[in-house]
Amino acid sequence: MKKYIAEAFGTFVLTFLGCGTAVALQCGQDTASIVGTAFAFGLAVIAMAYSIGGISGCHINPAITIGAFLTGRLSKKDTAGYMIGQFIGGILGALVLFLVIISTDSTVKQTGIGANGANANVINALIVEIVLTCIFVFVVLGATSKTNGATNNLAGLAIGLTLIVIHLVGIRFTGTSVNPARSFGPALFAGVEALKDLWIFIVGPFIGGALAAFAWKAINGSKE
Repeated sequence: MKKYIAEAFGTFVLTFLGCGTAVALQCGQDTASIVGTAFAFGLAVIAMAYSIGGISGCHINPAITIGAFLTGRLSKKDTAGYMIGQFIGGILGALVLFLVIISTDSTVKQTGIGANGANANVINALIVEIVLTCIFVFVVLGATSKTNGATNNLAGLAIGLTLIVIHLVGIRFTGTSVNPARSFGPALFAGVEALKDLWIFIVGPFIGGALAAFAWKAINGSKE
């Protein structure tokens, strides 16, 4: 159970800090806000990786969890437990952020789901989310692989830095999700428009995570 609680807490932190930065900086208004938001998500992942990585592996993302399951690193039971924890954490993180916003600003802003300067249509957005998630999860699987030996100690840093680049690329197109739990929670409080588009940020990352798992198995070859 402690692994699932760790995943919930880690996803809470990622959602609150990442989406909170997007709101605070009004992400998408200028380049500085995009860069700041990208770094917020990446640094939050690094912080959590070195905090709860030894407990749960610090997935804090259902797309990573599905990748771990498909490569044989996670059982069905743990896969379900991780995802439940992640979605709960995402909802709680968004709830706290929502309460902060409505207590400080009469205009409730979008909390970071495809609304921060996003210009992509549905098909383009889906493609962007699939590709970016595939790249991200592939890096996660590779960086944490046993075949990397001592370099595993730097996995959290590699993953966090990759997430920064992922956001720098994706924010202008979709707002960047690559994480269903991180999008689900904010969408509940962001209004009808966010809920209408939510499926893109769930389906896309899950497909991308699965593709990353198949790509990693094809390249790595050995059993995890």
